[in-house]
Amino acid sequence: MAKYGSDLIADLLNCYDLPYVAFNPGASFRGTHDSILNYAGNRPPIVECQHEKIAIGLAHGYAKATNKPMAVFLHNLVGLMHAPMGIYYAYVDRAPMMILGASGPMAAGRRRRTDWDHTAVVQGDLIRDIVKWDDQPFDADGAIHGFARGYRIARTEPTGPVYICYDVSFQEDELPAPVELPNPAQGGLHSRLAMEPAALAALVPELLKAQRPVIMAENVGRNHERVQTLVELAEFLAAPVLDLDGRLNFPNTHPLFTLGSKVLTDADLVLSLDVRDLYGTLAELTSDKRPTGGKIIPKDCRVISIGVDDLETSSWAQNSMRFAQVDLSILADTYVALPEIVAACKARAAEASPESSVNNRAARMHMWREKHHTQRARWLEEAKANPDASPMAIPHMVLEVGRALQGKDWVLTGNTVLDWSRKLWDFDQPYRHAGKHQGTGTQIGIAIGVALAYRGTGKLVVDLQPDGDLMYDVGALWTASKNRIPLLVVMYNNRAYNNSWDHQYRIAGWRGRTRENVPVGTEIDGPPPDFAGLARSLGWYAEGPIMRADALGPALARAIRFVETEGKPALVDAVTERR
Repeated sequence: MAKYGSDLIADLLNCYDLPYVAFNPGASFRGTHDSILNYAGNRPPIVECQHEKIAIGLAHGYAKATNKPMAVFLHNLVGLMHAPMGIYYAYVDRAPMMILGASGPMAAGRRRRTDWDHTAVVQGDLIRDIVKWDDQPFDADGAIHGFARGYRIARTEPTGPVYICYDVSFQEDELPAPVELPNPAQGGLHSRLAMEPAALAALVPELLKAQRPVIMAENVGRNHERVQTLVELAEFLAAPVLDLDGRLNFPNTHPLFTLGSKVLTDADLVLSLDVRDLYGTLAELTSDKRPTGGKIIPKDCRVISIGVDDLETSSWAQNSMRFAQVDLSILADTYVALPEIVAACKARAAEASPESSVNNRAARMHMWREKHHTQRARWLEEAKANPDASPMAIPHMVLEVGRALQGKDWVLTGNTVLDWSRKLWDFDQPYRHAGKHQGTGTQIGIAIGVALAYRGTGKLVVDLQPDGDLMYDVGALWTASKNRIPLLVVMYNNRAYNNSWDHQYRIAGWRGRTRENVPVGTEIDGPPPDFAGLARSLGWYAEGPIMRADALGPALARAIRFVETEGKPALVDAVTERR
């Protein structure tokens, strides 16, 4: 029986156990499309998408939920051109992903007329600065080598997307000889990067002598197991944890959980774990959120950072953030480092000074417990205010959604709605939140990817979905319906591009100009999109627009019942005040 190059690609996808492949179909990988269906028996399962950026978003969301990659195919040069914004955000967010592409025939004599416009040398040039690695193999040996290496690079911390482009002729030609598939168990993944012993020896005394330590964490929770390890370290040090929400790093039900930078102003030591923008987090900011050059931490506060982000930086995009000077910088994977730190601190606890937080643990824990209880009660009272507003008040909308989720095993996909969900809901498990949202034009795709990761688990996946973001990628609604991906979408619909509205309001004020024109170019109104009608037309259960909070609860109950009984998506359009 003949075997084709595309059959080998299907073998590699399954050899490395990629769970899904998402794509908008294209002629340049028609051979691999056929191989997945008719040679590999629809393995991995195909998730059909209406746009390449949606396909990338799905893989991004799946990676946020699982810390594992799925595959995406991008059609030729033109399909690749649709995807870069989604790829960039996946790269910034450290989301592992296998992006596979296809070129027109590199042999000029085999090109159709359209192939000339759709072929580039080398296609990876287009996105090389926003992926960890790219390759363009031309034969079976190259395909095996490229896939094996790409998979390992994608999953090596800091994880991220890789791109491998296959010649359409290689896909469609018969293989000249049998090939041996790689064994992923033999060099499939690197071991994790451990702490240098000297670094651990330098770190522990700093932690043990600190009287007012604060821990900042951004991406520790990409490994769910390490959330509890971080809890253990925080409790040992009696140190509040500022969760920067790259992933869920610390349960907000714990008394040491804190939001906002105020906690840093009295710290004598800051332990930074997997924080991308350390400089910006510690900086004193102007009203326009620009650094003044000063810091919010005391001058004698010592700063220690642990992470691996410097192992992957782009020379093109400035997403490595401003360089931050620290007292001790440790290159290590927090998955390995955190248990070592906890064990070493406990082993040397007797060396802690009488004034350290370790020896004043009971008093500090009592203090933080009281602050935590008082703060959460204050947030709840604020959210309960103005229940009759129409459109509804934003905090009250989030409160109503939280009430509807009580008793459910839920997961929040991305947007926290100005942190109100983190203030009002109980994020008591590492999987409750996949991490903060990305830029406009990414959130619905990522949300569906998170829901795909949890499909079949019984968990209720919830997306607090901004209106402007959905308008970018409306086709994603069809993808969720077509593939029976259970997801509850609650529109955070303020009928405006709110961030841009605020910028226009601010700059007009600075210049002494009228603010009456702020809605021009920033509102999403006149006409307001009918999101419920739009969703129904694409196979969803949907209700709305709902203007008042007292009508939101019953609508949410009906939508949740539909998601749970039918295993399909539902949307409730909640219209809120602009801010």
